[in-house]
Amino acid sequence: MEKVNVGKRILSANEQFAQQNSQLLAQRRQLCLNMISSPGSGKTTLLVRTISDLKDELRMGVIEGDLRTDIDAQRVRATQAPAIQIETQGACHLSAKQVNDALEQLPLDALDVIFIENVGNLVCPSAFELGENGKVVVLSVAEGDDKPAKYPAIFAKSKVMLINKIDLLSGGLVEFDIERVTTDARRLNKSIEIFPVSARTGAGMPQWYDWLKEQVRQTRR
Repeated sequence: MEKVNVGKRILSANEQFAQQNSQLLAQRRQLCLNMISSPGSGKTTLLVRTISDLKDELRMGVIEGDLRTDIDAQRVRATQAPAIQIETQGACHLSAKQVNDALEQLPLDALDVIFIENVGNLVCPSAFELGENGKVVVLSVAEGDDKPAKYPAIFAKSKVMLINKIDLLSGGLVEFDIERVTTDARRLNKSIEIFPVSARTGAGMPQWYDWLKEQVRQTRR
C-alpha cells in the first residue's frame, strides 16, 4: 500500500498557488508583505497608522486573516483603504489559495502596496509561503525578549522585525532587552532590518516608512 505524506501534499498544493501569486505580483511590479506576529502585538494598529501617515505617498490595501469576525478589516476600511477579510474558521494561518482569491477582489490597479495581516501566530504562518515579496515579523515589548530564541523560524525568514510598543519601556512598565532581541534575531538572520517603534505615539515609525518606500521603488524597477 502506498503511503501518502499528507503534510507534503498540503505544502505542495500551497506552493502552486504561492507561485501564481508571486508571478502575478511580479508582472504588476507590486510590493506584497506578509505581516506575522502573536495576537495582541499591535499589527492592525501598525497598519492603520502606516496607511494613515502615508496616504498621500502610497496607496495600500490589506488582506486580513482571522479565525472569526471582520473587526480588523473594519479598522482598516475606516482609513479608506480597501481590505478583504478572510475568516479561517479555526485554521492557524492563511493559505496561498486564500490569498489568491483575495487578490482577485482587491483593486490592484489602484494599489502600490499589499499587506497580508496573517492570523496571530508565530509558528504556523512561517511554514506557509503565500507568494509575498517578504515577511515582516512584529514583536511587542510586552511579549518578552526571548521570542527570537524560542520561535526562530519566523525571525530567520523575515526581512523586517518591528519591535512595537516601545513607549511601554519608559518608566519601567515592562522589562525588555532590545539588545538581546537584536543579537538573537541577527544570529538567525544577518540581513534582517530592525525598527523599534510605537504605533501609538509614532516613535520610530519614520524609519519603517523610509524602508517601505524604498522597497516600493525597488519593486517598481
